[in-house]
Amino acid sequence: MAISLVIPTLNASRELLGLLSKIADQTCSVDEILIIDSSSDDDTVKLAESFPGVRVISILRSEFDHGGTRHLAFEQTEGRIVLFMTQDAIPERTNYIEKLIKPFDDPGVAMTSGRQLAKPEARRFEQLVRAFNYPQTSSVRSAADIPKLGIKTFFASDVCSAYKREAYLACGGFERPCGTNEDMLMAARFIHAGYKVAYAAEATVFHSHNLSFSEQYRRNREVGFFLEKHSEELGCPDEAGEGGALVRAVTSKLLSDREFAEIFAFGLDCAARLLGNRSGRIAARRSVLA
Repeated sequence: MAISLVIPTLNASRELLGLLSKIADQTCSVDEILIIDSSSDDDTVKLAESFPGVRVISILRSEFDHGGTRHLAFEQTEGRIVLFMTQDAIPERTNYIEKLIKPFDDPGVAMTSGRQLAKPEARRFEQLVRAFNYPQTSSVRSAADIPKLGIKTFFASDVCSAYKREAYLACGGFERPCGTNEDMLMAARFIHAGYKVAYAAEATVFHSHNLSFSEQYRRNREVGFFLEKHSEELGCPDEAGEGGALVRAVTSKLLSDREFAEIFAFGLDCAARLLGNRSGRIAARRSVLA
């Protein structure tokens, strides 16, 4: 068995069949699809089980953990390469998987992740944020890139990713438990172990969110907590420089296009990110002292 695909789900009935249909149309097929469902209230499980070649395992919603749940699913697969996707990511083209696993031609690459494109309904500033964070140029990173790239060396996303089984197991798998950014932490562990991590820009999926201020705050509070908790392992936890570059790039484009309402909305979004991040870092420091 060569390739496995894992998709964690929760109330995914509106999205799941569209995603599975796109996977079925790929130029490079998968050998097994595993849905790990967190006790959905809708028809997610029924729809998944109706699709050929799909296997479903269920967990209690209270048991879901970004690292632990994915590791549990990984252990239930057999593929030499294990892909992860989220339920709301849709491949743009039929060669998504083919392009995603192409970097594994280099035996030193342990993990790849694809490029996320904003969905058509995404706000304008969110489209620009996605374009900044997910560039059109592919890359392969190793420990030698840390002095130049800093925390961006560990850039990765399980929205659309692939892992080499042998390397994953050699590095101990996902942190368990891990409330967020299990992908970044796994990438860091690969790189510190001497492997390389790839970004496959031609492996494109549509994926974006229009988050409210409170949703963005909560999300970044978790990220801030994670970054502070793992600051020694990441070795370069201060992402302020990259964040500043993003703000300047997005604001400049919005100004040139005279999209003043989007500038205001983007400002609020940035404030939510900053305040959430700082709150999470403070909480992490206090948890150490407690």
